Amino acid sequence: MTKIAFMASRAESAQNAFYELERIYGRYNPDEADFIVALGGDGFMLHTLHGTQHLDVPVYGMNRGTVGFLMNEYTSERLVERLELAEEEVITPLAMRAITADGETHDALAINEVSLIRAGPQVAKLRISVDGRVRMEELMADGALVSTPAGSTAYNYSAHGPIVPIGSEVLALTAMSAFRPRRWRGALLPSTAEVRFDVLQPEKRPVMAEADSRSAVKNVVTVLIRSEPGLRHRILFDPGHGLEERLIREQFV
Repeated sequence: MTKIAFMASRAESAQNAFYELERIYGRYNPDEADFIVALGGDGFMLHTLHGTQHLDVPVYGMNRGTVGFLMNEYTSERLVERLELAEEEVITPLAMRAITADGETHDALAINEVSLIRAGPQVAKLRISVDGRVRMEELMADGALVSTPAGSTAYNYSAHGPIVPIGSEVLALTAMSAFRPRRWRGALLPSTAEVRFDVLQPEKRPVMAEADSRSAVKNVVTVLIRSEPGLRHRILFDPGHGLEERLIREQFV
């Protein structure tokens, strides 16, 4: 018997689907399941992936939210068959280490992106280093982010960053509303690169750091970002609707 663990956001449509599916397919805990099914939107999918990253169990999302880029179409029928036929994508997260002005260190993981955002009325001033070499002495912007290929259509794309193909082993470094250098569009970096942001004038121009728009760390002075190849997330998609196809399709919308 195929064991499926269902997880749902608090949205009414997700909760209704949760009870319907458990009635049909039974109830199992994630640590004993063959598959995990996440019911909600992309935000809940990220929440589920973070919460189950210690398990080597594939996650299949069904859209009960809004955007649903990481989700499949919802239906309660033939779920076991859909799971067995699904295509698997394996993605690795980013590791963020943020150091605050008082010397505290905060570590977090990001599936989509790590972002630095101004926390005051003035633009942030950032120095950018890649693999220990300063590449930009001063970036004046609302902020900057480093995105994985899987997250390149999310916050990164809204900030006018590039869509990065799955499997390209590339990270996108993108500025948010760059003021100096004017309209700087960012850079593409190898996935093995370690990116360091140093906040200039942190008292006058405070900055906060976030991993997947969560784990917000205020008053950062240094943020280190690198891929974490030792961790992996297994995401399932219906045949012909995998991440690679979705990323290509998104560029022609």
